[in-house]
Amino acid sequence: MTRHASYGKSNKGVKKRNVLKRFERVEALKKLGRWKDAKGSRVTGLPKTPSV
Repeated sequence: MTRHASYGKSNKGVKKRNVLKRFERVEALKKLGRWKDAKGSRVTGLPKTPSV
């Protein structure tokens, strides 16, 4: 009898995500120097960033 694939994975949750959350994307833009920290800056419609 074999075990189900969900049991005993040692690297559970280590898979690299290919989609960043909004706050992660803002942090990436700040590191790249493309984020203007203005009061009226939009949080929607952010440009694409490389995953960190």
